[in-house]
Amino acid sequence: MISMLTENPFARLAAPVTPGVMQTFVIVMIGFVAFGTVYDIQHKRNARYFFDNWRKTQKEGKKPIGGGEVMSLLVQTAVVEGLTSGEFCNMRRRIAHLLTMYGFLFYVVTTIVMVFWYPTSDVPTPTRLPVLWHVGALMVCVGGYWFWLFLRVDVAAEGKPPFRVMRADLFILSLLANTTLALVWSWLQAMGSARTNAIFYLYLLSTVILFGSVPWSKFSHMFYKPAAAFQKRVEDKHGLRSNLPSPADKPEIFGSARRPARHY
Repeated sequence: MISMLTENPFARLAAPVTPGVMQTFVIVMIGFVAFGTVYDIQHKRNARYFFDNWRKTQKEGKKPIGGGEVMSLLVQTAVVEGLTSGEFCNMRRRIAHLLTMYGFLFYVVTTIVMVFWYPTSDVPTPTRLPVLWHVGALMVCVGGYWFWLFLRVDVAAEGKPPFRVMRADLFILSLLANTTLALVWSWLQAMGSARTNAIFYLYLLSTVILFGSVPWSKFSHMFYKPAAAFQKRVEDKHGLRSNLPSPADKPEIFGSARRPARHY
């Protein structure tokens, strides 16, 4: 197990698959993400909606804000919504999201570094890279399976079965399949199992599905959410609330006391 965590699985792969093929595959996956995100933006007109709202906010804002305040709002958005997922009221859901998000970042960044800078055993891979790769994949699995089986709103609040699948679930399911197969492939490779190649091909297939399905999955939402959060902060600063009433200082309580949100 220790050797599995500290060995670069892509360096072992260099014998049957050349570094050039691995690097080309990674570049194609990056291209899938870029093309899919642009296509999604054009198809759903998200950018147009954002800029139309921005112009409307600047025109109808009750309180003018300067460049320094805009920069402050950018920093707040990056820290609260970006780094700490402050939009989630439920702490369990926030932890699951953070595990998945940071695990995915560790997993993707270390994959790129190992494939491009340490593709063969001729160049020793720093131990921290494969450790972070395995830890990142494991974090995704912990956060993702926790969310999928216990924290989803339709499962936790509506009592629907956890294995009910819709198109909106494509991103989380392909991500979980990819990281799970990555860990299984690395373990089988370290054990010298005859099933290593079969799992590796499934791992490649799940990678293509994960990054190739961006136009139809929620992958691109990771780019939209910070923009939407920033837009909301700007609107609030301008004194606009998108026709919503201002929050009450002491909201009336009808019947039993209100309980904090459990699923959002």
